[in-house]
Amino acid sequence: MPRPLRVCDHALLRFLERVGGLDVEALRRQLAESLDRAASVAGQLGQREMTIAADGNHYIIVNGIVVTVLSPPMKPRRIKARRQ
Repeated sequence: MPRPLRVCDHALLRFLERVGGLDVEALRRQLAESLDRAASVAGQLGQREMTIAADGNHYIIVNGIVVTVLSPPMKPRRIKARRQ
């Protein structure tokens, strides 16, 4: 029996953007602008990996990139120190 079809994140994002008319780049800019001040302060303190709590959500940032967003019931884990 064939496996059910799955939709990858990239395809879903393109569907929302191209079929659903969602302005993905405007959302990206809005998110970056809303987190930029806190991320800049943490960066000045030498932090490259951080969690920013805002509006009940947690934004995980690694090397200046928002890598995921956790909703209120989700708990962020401590970022483990990476060996260099």
